[in-house]
Amino acid sequence: MERFFRLKELGTNVRTEIMAGLTTFMTMAYILAVNPMILGNAGMDWTGVFLATALAAGIFTIAMGLFINFPVALAPGMGLNAYFASVILASAATDKPISPAMGLTAVFISGIIFIILTLTQVRQMLITAVPDSLKHAITVGIGMFITIIGMKNSGLMTIVVDSFTDIEQGSFTAVSANETVIQLGSFHNETVVFTCIAIFLIAILMVLRVPGAILFGILGTTVIALITGHVDINTALENKTWIPDFGTMHVADFDFAGVFEVGLVTVILTFTFVELFDTFGTLVGTATRAGFMKNPVEGKKKIGKAMMVDAIGVSGGALLGTSTVTAYVESSAGIAQGGRSGLTAVTTGICFLLAIFLSPLIALIPGSATAAALIIVGVLMMQSVKEIDFTDMVYAIPSFLTFALMAFSYSIANGISFGIVSYVVLAAVANVAKKGKYQIHWLMWILAVLIIARYVLMGGE
Repeated sequence: MERFFRLKELGTNVRTEIMAGLTTFMTMAYILAVNPMILGNAGMDWTGVFLATALAAGIFTIAMGLFINFPVALAPGMGLNAYFASVILASAATDKPISPAMGLTAVFISGIIFIILTLTQVRQMLITAVPDSLKHAITVGIGMFITIIGMKNSGLMTIVVDSFTDIEQGSFTAVSANETVIQLGSFHNETVVFTCIAIFLIAILMVLRVPGAILFGILGTTVIALITGHVDINTALENKTWIPDFGTMHVADFDFAGVFEVGLVTVILTFTFVELFDTFGTLVGTATRAGFMKNPVEGKKKIGKAMMVDAIGVSGGALLGTSTVTAYVESSAGIAQGGRSGLTAVTTGICFLLAIFLSPLIALIPGSATAAALIIVGVLMMQSVKEIDFTDMVYAIPSFLTFALMAFSYSIANGISFGIVSYVVLAAVANVAKKGKYQIHWLMWILAVLIIARYVLMGGE
């Protein structure tokens, strides 16, 4: 096992890798409950989506570990699954309703597009084209992004509208001094309290340099939650089955004729655009955190190979009956725990496959525990901010826009998009004044044009 995964060469060992894999799984396990809920609202069978989620995450995460030796896990992506469901629900009242089968077909086609882009090396060129400061900004942004996920899911941060009335979704309202959009959650909420307990438990273990601090913090919080009754065993296990019913899955449930009949080309392009930047950001961010980018040549090769697994996972996930499968930012939790090889991914993937049969046990882990882990990982990823050159505004402003918009617009793709466009514009202006000081890769020009066209013609996410 050490030879296959090159553990000594990567400065790790079997115990560390397994614990890192378990940590990644625990921070991702929420998708097993959330994805079926979201897609279930769009008319898909809850059990079928649950099984597809576990199988897709397990199969393609193991593939990432075995074939790429990369400690990154994959699963149906949050945001993209919500978009998937919203497209179906929004069409229900129209004369051309979109069925779940059409949605899965659109995802499948976007996966084929990704495979082509990866084979032609277009996706890999991004690694060379994007300046180092932006790459580090992506890492910081992902850290802020998953911190917000943890705070929002736990209730530690609440999004409220105070003195706003009848605001149409997607619109904006000028904020004045007496209005609050985001505020601290209530400490009368048990979940908020247990999230704080988990944060301090993990933080104390990390300060004491206890190996597996994040994992033991999650487990410790779970034990406390069970003892105090925060997690009720009977309620958590209610309606949970130990025997999977694979007959409920939407396997190869495609409708190619319907896709083009109702005009889902825009939907396919949206899936492709968002996944392109989400995956790029996640892989670069996690690879940087794991130290693979210290050797840019080897790091680029590894990310390029990982992109192929990710591309195949998109179509493979649709084949199994779930929305877009993508590399997960929560993989940072396992990397922060010391995961450096594919054994971390294999461990995570096996956990997802076991979850098919052990789903009642997963229900016992409180969301407060996994939310706290995401918040702590945000601290670790923020360390990359020191690598950004804030003394040079050509790098500083695009980098700031990258992680600020990534967090505050709740979209990895938005952050990277604004970072790329602002860098191209500022570098071009500076080059005119300073006679070509800044390098602008030709792909950055193309991306800037496509990004502007995307936001002008297709609107926001």
